[in-house]
Amino acid sequence: MLETITIYDSDVAEPQASLHRVTDIKEAVRTQNRVNIYVDQKFFCSLDISQVVDFGIKIGKQLSDSDLAELKRASDFGKLYSRALEYVFSRPHSSKEIRDYLKRKTLSRKIRVKNRKTGEYQTKVKEGYDATLVPLVLDRLMERGYIDDAKFAAFWVENHNARKGSSLKKLRQELQQKGVSASIIDEALSDSDRDDIGELQKIIAKKAARYPDQQKFIQYLVRQGFSYSDVLDQLSSMSSSTGE
Repeated sequence: MLETITIYDSDVAEPQASLHRVTDIKEAVRTQNRVNIYVDQKFFCSLDISQVVDFGIKIGKQLSDSDLAELKRASDFGKLYSRALEYVFSRPHSSKEIRDYLKRKTLSRKIRVKNRKTGEYQTKVKEGYDATLVPLVLDRLMERGYIDDAKFAAFWVENHNARKGSSLKKLRQELQQKGVSASIIDEALSDSDRDDIGELQKIIAKKAARYPDQQKFIQYLVRQGFSYSDVLDQLSSMSSSTGE
């Protein structure tokens, strides 16, 4: 007859959590203000200098598996935030544009990598960032004033095609496509000195020579968002002034 043995929790030894050690910290070559962290003699991740201070990272520091996971997430956050800053500073963007950009960064994609030894190119899959980092990056950008749809709308209305000319209707449609709210668009347009007559005159002056057929020119201008009556009035006025 088999003897029944009862095992209590205190009889089972808990597994020891594996510890790792930071063995080196080196300045990153390609990215300023970031350093490469080496754990157990191998490259593990890169961190912003501020993150190194926050986590108290130094050579010899011991880290658990959970610590490493936290560092990796912090590293990915720093990288994604840096990419976002590059995008933000390239030109003003709406909040929707920035959000869509970050979402694209979470998608895996194929890249071509050159083999240093053979010189041949290989196709590899580059994993995207964790999607849960996107709202964190957006919050940081908003906290620091890098996301502001009102400022973006004002910039767009004042600068987009300012020399070439653009109807207010077209400017409104463009801002709508970029996710800007109707109230913000209304405010940006009302604060602007641009008006349809002035914008229409710009386009007529630049484009008239390309359209010997006036009817086609009228159709083109109407498609640009100008009213039919304004188009006829301005074409008639400009023809009169030139003596045609």
